[in-house]
Amino acid sequence: MREGSLEAPTRHPLDWKNPDFYDAAKAEKELERIFDICHGCRRCVNLCTAFPTLFDLVDSSSTMEVDGVAKADYAKVVDQCYLCDMCYMTKCPYVPPHPWNVDFPHVMLRAKAVRFKQGGISLRDKLLTSTDTLGKLAGIPVITQTVNAVNRNSFSRGILEKTLRVHKDRELPPFATKKFLSGFSASSSFPVKDGKLTPGKVAIFSTCYVNYNEPGMGHDLLAILAHNEIPYVVVEKEACCGMPKLELGDLDSVSSLKDRNMPALAELAREGYAILTPVPSCTLMYKQELPLMFPDDPVTIAVRDAMFDPFEYLVGRRKDGLLKTDFKHPLGKVSYHIPCHSRVQNMGQKTREFLEAIPGTSVSTVERCAGHDGTWGVKEEFFANSMKIGRPVFRQMAEPAPDYVSSDCPIAGRHIMQGIRESGGTNAEKLHPLSLVRKAYGV
Repeated sequence: MREGSLEAPTRHPLDWKNPDFYDAAKAEKELERIFDICHGCRRCVNLCTAFPTLFDLVDSSSTMEVDGVAKADYAKVVDQCYLCDMCYMTKCPYVPPHPWNVDFPHVMLRAKAVRFKQGGISLRDKLLTSTDTLGKLAGIPVITQTVNAVNRNSFSRGILEKTLRVHKDRELPPFATKKFLSGFSASSSFPVKDGKLTPGKVAIFSTCYVNYNEPGMGHDLLAILAHNEIPYVVVEKEACCGMPKLELGDLDSVSSLKDRNMPALAELAREGYAILTPVPSCTLMYKQELPLMFPDDPVTIAVRDAMFDPFEYLVGRRKDGLLKTDFKHPLGKVSYHIPCHSRVQNMGQKTREFLEAIPGTSVSTVERCAGHDGTWGVKEEFFANSMKIGRPVFRQMAEPAPDYVSSDCPIAGRHIMQGIRESGGTNAEKLHPLSLVRKAYGV
C-alpha cells in the first residue's frame, strides 16, 4: 500500500500567475511526465477520447513508449480533453497527495493556456466562448428570430459549418425572445426570515445560459422558492462565470470576469445569502475553479462558501424541515442524468434524492459523461466523438421507457435527447429537474 493512500484526494492551486506556467518547453515536459504515467496505467481508457488518442499515439510510435511520440502530436490529446474532471475524480490512483502528483485536467488546462498565449486560437473558438457578446447580440428581437431560423435551417447550417466549423447536425439551443433578467426588481416580496441550518434567503446568479437561452429554468426555480416562501434576490448585473474561457485556456479573461462578478456576489455572501446557480458548470466555477486560481483571495473563498447547487440547497432545507411537501402531481418514471460538473462538486446525488421524495415518482440515474461539454460537442471536428461518448448514456436513458428525460445540465439534456432520437427515439418529454419539481408542486 502506498504511503498516504487512505488520504482524500487534494487539488493543488493553479499556478497560473507564474511565468513558468506559460513556458512552452516546461509545459511540454510536464505533459510528457503525465502522459508516461497514464500510458503505464491506462485505467482511464474508457472515460473520453483523450486517453485513447494518447494510447494510440504511443502504440503506433517507433518505441511504443511516450518518448516515441512527436511533441507536436501532444496537441491531439489536449484537443480531446474538455475538462470534465472525471479522470481526476473517479479513476486516477495517482492524484495528490500521491507523490506522482497526477492532475490530468490541470496539465491539459496548462497546455490550452500556453496555446492561447501563443495566439493559436481560432475566431470560432473565441466567438463561441464569448457568451455575453453572443447573448446580447442575439437578444435583439429581430436578430433573435433570424438566428433561431438559421439554426433550424439545414442549408444555413451547412454554410455555418463551412465558415465557422460548427457542425451542421448539432442541435443548438434557441435564443429566448425575452431574457430572464428583463424587468426584475432587486428582490422578491417575501420578508426575510432565517432558516435553522440552511440560509433562509437566496440570491440567484442566473447564468448566461438561463438568461439568454432557457429563461424558463430560472422562472421555475423562482416559482419553487416562492411556493416554499423562501425570500430571494436576483443578481441583476452579472457577467459570464468564466467557464467557457477557462476551457479555452484564456485565463486572463476568466480573471476579468471574476472581477466583474465578485463584488456583488461577495456582498450577498456577507449578508448571509445562499447563492444558487441553475447550471452545474457555473456553480463549479465558483466552488472549485476560481478558488483554485485565487486561493488566497478571501472574497473568492467567501463566495465559494456561500455557493450552492439548487438541489443541494433544497435538500438541505428539506432536512431542516423547512420545505413544503405538498406535491400535487406524480412524475412517473424519470430518467435522470447527473452531469460531470455536478459529480465534481462532491455533494452526492441531491437531485435524484429530491425527485425520489415526490410521491408517484421513480428515478433511474445514469452517472456517466454524456460527452457534449459546453462548446466542445458543437465543433465540427469533435461532434462525432461527442455522440460516440454519449452513446451508452443515450441507451441507458431510453431503456426504462421513461415519462421524462432530465439532466441538471441543460446542454447535456438537449444532447441526450438528440442522441436518443437518432438511435430509435422515445416518447419521453425532456424537462430540467427544476421544471419537474415545479410541475410536481403544480405552481
